[in-house]
Amino acid sequence: MKVEEILRTKGTRINMVRVNETVETALKLMRRENIGALVVKDVCRTEGNTIVGVISERDVVRGLVDSGPAILQQPVSALMSRNPITCRPSDPVRHVLQLMDEHAIRHVPVLDGFTLVGVISVRDLIKRQLAEAPEEEWDYPIAVNQ
Repeated sequence: MKVEEILRTKGTRINMVRVNETVETALKLMRRENIGALVVKDVCRTEGNTIVGVISERDVVRGLVDSGPAILQQPVSALMSRNPITCRPSDPVRHVLQLMDEHAIRHVPVLDGFTLVGVISVRDLIKRQLAEAPEEEWDYPIAVNQ
């Protein structure tokens, strides 16, 4: 299975935050959307929307431990992971799982060339696995939120 197949199922809505927004703003967006990470973009007049990183709940927790609650008023750029690990729509899902395991991450932006076309999360992969697994493989019935 390829990444593009998962994107077709889940849709291509991408939650993003600008690099100069506060960490608090990013957290409020994550809470509202019930997600664990945001793609960070920089709006440049000459380059358009440029992806500059990813900020995750884990990044914020580390920032809070290291710097205290004042970090919430700092820009996202203070905590984001720069040079995010990415994949392509044509990549096999297994490759994305290997990236997630190797880099201890749960969200991978999907780039088609230099264009951001989606984000694959570990939750997307779990949903897909549950949808494909025959029910008789489970010891008990599971309700899957669709």
